[in-house]
Amino acid sequence: MAKAITPRETNYSEWYLDIVKKANLASNSAVRGCMVIKPYGFGIWELMQRQLDDMFKETGHVNAYFPLFIPKSFLSKEAAHVEGFAKECAVVTHYRLKNAEDGSGVIVDPEAKLEEELIVRPTSETIIWSTYRDWITSYRDLPLLINQWANVVRWELRTRLFLRTAEFLWQEGHTAHATAEEALEEALKMQGVYADFAEQYMAMPVLRGVKTANERFAGALDTYTIEALMQDGKALQAGTSHNLGQNFAKAFDVKFSNAENQEEYVWASSWGVSTRLVGGLIMTHSDDEGLVLPPKLAPIQVVIVPIPKPNETLTAKAKEIMAELKARGIRVSYDDDDKQRPGFKFAENELKGIPVRLGLGNRDLENGTIEVARRDEKTKESKPLEGIVDYVTRLLDEIQQNLFDRALRFREEHTTYVDTFEEFQEVIDRDIPGFIYAHWDGTTETELKIKELTKATIRCIPQDQPEEAGQCVLTGKPSRGRVVFAKAY
Repeated sequence: MAKAITPRETNYSEWYLDIVKKANLASNSAVRGCMVIKPYGFGIWELMQRQLDDMFKETGHVNAYFPLFIPKSFLSKEAAHVEGFAKECAVVTHYRLKNAEDGSGVIVDPEAKLEEELIVRPTSETIIWSTYRDWITSYRDLPLLINQWANVVRWELRTRLFLRTAEFLWQEGHTAHATAEEALEEALKMQGVYADFAEQYMAMPVLRGVKTANERFAGALDTYTIEALMQDGKALQAGTSHNLGQNFAKAFDVKFSNAENQEEYVWASSWGVSTRLVGGLIMTHSDDEGLVLPPKLAPIQVVIVPIPKPNETLTAKAKEIMAELKARGIRVSYDDDDKQRPGFKFAENELKGIPVRLGLGNRDLENGTIEVARRDEKTKESKPLEGIVDYVTRLLDEIQQNLFDRALRFREEHTTYVDTFEEFQEVIDRDIPGFIYAHWDGTTETELKIKELTKATIRCIPQDQPEEAGQCVLTGKPSRGRVVFAKAY
């Protein structure tokens, strides 16, 4: 059997990478900083993608596709935007290779230099808004509600599979509106879609909030975020939605004629989530035995294992159960590999995070029973074969809710309110620091000083947080409310 997974308490980073690799989710590629997403890992992403896509379409959005390459001049049109991404951009300078004269291989043809360099898309606001200029002329063209499923490149130096890679997969919504109110409503609506997806499908509780000026998206008026807490007490930004105001419309001269035939700049939003959600899923639920998946996002929700090995009778019963489960829309597999013993299969299925395992043996058939093991609690018990499909259907819902409740309890147990910087430092230095609610004086200077001293950042200003007069945890200056600090990925 493969080497055991590094325990979380021993080395959390190694534990995470062990699960990614041993559960066959992804691997490093020949290109530094990029990853190969394996079929099982991609199966999780496909389920996320399919559900999110349905949710987007239910809110009126449609899909389109825009170029991978962006002219360098486009990024110069919005000053804050280019400043935010300049250090992460991959640049295409030439369009042709040729054989080296000394026979050493191919070289870049110096005669094939592009007149204008192309940026490999780090995000698509600029190329999309240059296109919207041709699509929008009248208020009748609005709102324009477009989403794109794509890959992007941000040249990261420190990478970690799923969480931070030079190339990753994501979706990016880009919408245009007639009024500022509609653009703001859109940004908040999509933040809500992301929060609902995280909690209802990923079983991952999230905080909803707005980013500080220092942390907001480059070129946005405001950035709305959902923040989740991982098992090591660090935060993960799980999705963001941006109110872009008229910044990009002005940069690309996108105007419309209103109902009074007056010309106005349109108002915009953008929003996105990426394959880092797979990393968040792993770190929210998994344990030292491997992956733990919420049933709604498990590529295989139920596996049936014949004990000790398959035979005609066991296989016939297994297929009967599988047909009934599939009729309920449940993803089920029959592990009939007769080259492996049941114990090995159990360990492999556990490692892959399959929520429910059904063990079926000859004696079980004689007794009219079947063994049911649940991955979340690592328990197993004998259940009647009669009504097993109904039982498993209910059990999957129970596991889904249990994982959410467990993650919520963890977050509540690792949320601390502090009033002094000494208390702040004591909490942030814990092995599992978690979320810290503290007063802040509202200045970027103080925000950056706290980050310098503690490595903690302001994750968000909670949207549901009531105003509460207080004193900044660092400077003692007046504060109107608490914000959420944490160390973060």
